[in-house]
Amino acid sequence: MAIATETAQMLKLATPPLDERSKYLRKLVVRALAGGERGHVGSSMSLIEIMRVLYDDILRYRPDDPKWDGRDRMILSKGHGCIALYIMLADKGFIPLETLDTFCRRDSILGGHPEAGKVPGVEASTGALGHGLSIGVGMALAARIQKRDSKVVVVMGDGEINEGSVWEAAMCAGKHKLSNLTAVIDYNKIQSAGPTREIQDLEPLVDKWRAFNFAPVEVDGHDVEALRQVFGRLPAQQDRPTAIICHTVKGKGISFAENDANWHHKSKISQDVVAKLHAALE
Repeated sequence: MAIATETAQMLKLATPPLDERSKYLRKLVVRALAGGERGHVGSSMSLIEIMRVLYDDILRYRPDDPKWDGRDRMILSKGHGCIALYIMLADKGFIPLETLDTFCRRDSILGGHPEAGKVPGVEASTGALGHGLSIGVGMALAARIQKRDSKVVVVMGDGEINEGSVWEAAMCAGKHKLSNLTAVIDYNKIQSAGPTREIQDLEPLVDKWRAFNFAPVEVDGHDVEALRQVFGRLPAQQDRPTAIICHTVKGKGISFAENDANWHHKSKISQDVVAKLHAALE
């Protein structure tokens, strides 16, 4: 058995059951999926605890002033997981909760990938994978030049980091010792076409980030308290950017969708399927 798989299984055994807040946020995801009758199910569910801890406990922002200069920047580079971002923006008051019902509708601001300038709180338009870390490097350099203490957090998918542009950006971040930059990898080990270990094995992933002069940290991406501790200690080292490798489960919380690449995206979600999603969360 691959080391990555063994590690994931051990972490999964230690993962606490989902609490009421995590279930509530997943129900908001289902609300958006029902509104659009489509969406990336597995990719959004694996992100929930990461996004929850960032917005509940770590990031500095003002919903009534989304462009406030003193804010921290959070870039969801894996833009297809956008529902996990939208629900947090709705939960925090950047947009009304009712906007989730319009997801992917023709007249909605909430598209299948996040758009800056259209959705309050979205820092960068993403979806063409592999660009978020480059944008984050630019933001981190700008913060340093302007002498701001803003954090820059870039959340990426594990399949996404197959892109060479990610590693070009990582070289630049490591060179400039951008300790105000954090790369977060949603390591659910399944991309759209199947397991990452079969498509493009990422191991040894910790060693890769360390080689690019990042300070790498591994954590159970569904353990809220563990995530709080890791994010609360940023930067992991004072003279390096941080890479947080979050071991997650694709489709987490929906038993019939967990670890199933078929639930990466669904283009036709019926009311029967919506009912099954809700039932799984109960």
